[in-house]
Amino acid sequence: MTAPIPNLEQSWLVLEPVLTIRDAAEYQSGVEQLNSLLDLIGTNEQHPLYSLLDTLGVLIEAYEAEHIEIPEASGGDVLKYLMEEQALTPDDLPEVGSQYEIAAILNGQQELSLQQIRSLSQRFQVSPAVFV
Repeated sequence: MTAPIPNLEQSWLVLEPVLTIRDAAEYQSGVEQLNSLLDLIGTNEQHPLYSLLDTLGVLIEAYEAEHIEIPEASGGDVLKYLMEEQALTPDDLPEVGSQYEIAAILNGQQELSLQQIRSLSQRFQVSPAVFV
């Protein structure tokens, strides 16, 4: 289906601020819009705005790849961050190991095992790659 150019022009004037990310301010606005869409849509791929959410995510990812340096982090660093974000203690992660094992991971004295990575990626709903 093709829309006449004048109709597209009017629509673009509304959508351009949402779908244009050229600088830090537009990036921040895009992230805020994406978060609002995620709150509204969640993972409902049938929602009429899902393709907008998907497109905005791609634009943000492209901007980040070009302009934002992501620091290197160990699996323990990532685990520490996720635990702080969710106010978890080592007692909340029995699938990872004992308090001693978790403390050793968080202090960089022990690496995460493959099984621990699998458990953590399932628990936090993230790619196992974030812990590697």
